Amino acid sequence: MALTALALLASGFTAMSASGAEPGCRVDYTLNGWADGYTAQIKVTNLGPELDGWRLTWTYTGNQQVMSAWNATVTQTGRSVVAVDAGWNGALATGGSADFGLQGTSRPTDPAPADFALDGVPCGGDGTPPPTTPPTDPPTTPPPTDPPTGVDCGNAVVCSDFEDQTGPAPSGTWRFTAPDCEGTGTAAVDTAVAHSGSRSLRIDGRAGYCNHAFVAATADLSSVGPVMYVRMWVRHTTALPTAHVTFVSLPDASQGGRGLRVGGQNGALQWNRESDDATLPAQSPAGVALSRPLPTGSWQCLRFAIDTTAPGLDTWLGDDPVPGLHADGVPTQDVDQQWLSGTTAPPRPTALRLGWESYGTGDDTVWFDDVAVGSAPPVC
Repeated sequence: MALTALALLASGFTAMSASGAEPGCRVDYTLNGWADGYTAQIKVTNLGPELDGWRLTWTYTGNQQVMSAWNATVTQTGRSVVAVDAGWNGALATGGSADFGLQGTSRPTDPAPADFALDGVPCGGDGTPPPTTPPTDPPTTPPPTDPPTGVDCGNAVVCSDFEDQTGPAPSGTWRFTAPDCEGTGTAAVDTAVAHSGSRSLRIDGRAGYCNHAFVAATADLSSVGPVMYVRMWVRHTTALPTAHVTFVSLPDASQGGRGLRVGGQNGALQWNRESDDATLPAQSPAGVALSRPLPTGSWQCLRFAIDTTAPGLDTWLGDDPVPGLHADGVPTQDVDQQWLSGTTAPPRPTALRLGWESYGTGDDTVWFDDVAVGSAPPVC
């Protein structure tokens, strides 16, 4: 495989082109990178028999995280990436090619991938590092993409900044609900605090099991996948308590409709499965240390990737993956060993609920804004 590259590390920008070929396929991966992000333009050429639909896979060996894509559906689980044709560009004759692109977060030292495979057929690559020479005109800003705030979240099934809410109570595509039992917890549309625009969803959560207060999106999520991506901006006032609390609940068809839940315990973020009370990470000192607290008094971007075909989960706080909130099918002590031993069924969320549920101590006031759920990863 021949490799060429351009790099200007002094400015924080790199432009790299990598290509590899053998009888099955050829991939040209052209990278533009800056201090904490990148775009990649990818051209896949079919050198084998005619294809009616294609699937390109590769593995990142650095810290790259795909956030959005165009002309293909691109999903990432852990470091493994899958790109599937967009339908209209799925037919590839022998010698035919398709182009698509993506944007994500990265670090300047992250290497370009070298293990491309088209429909399972490797596209070659000898791992030879590319030579470097400075480019002539490095750009000073990243290429345009979806805005980091607001509601431009592509074809997401749920895409809401709550600006369509006209009264003090949630309405329209958002409805108040109190699973199991209702107490003194409340939900309202807040016009005084917002991440973007002038409105957000406010939950005044109360301690004690029978104080459930959630607002549910009316959208049916049962066909979102194969990886479901969820993004929300969240702000809260009180540090996560030692006792178990939940502020995101996704009814899960694989659990008979019981919740796949995101919240906290022992002061740190956690996943919890209602059917068997399994947690991710394990609630050992080592497991909790691999999670993160949810900072108070400021807006935080929280993102999830839920694999609906395998027991896989990923979680990001801002652009940083949370190592204790990761399940990849291989049991890891203090992280997902308990989680994976509890069930073999992949999760199949059908709806989204935002709110507050406490199983002991823990009042909190929580705001949600700029919420997106879809089959492609939205940016923070």
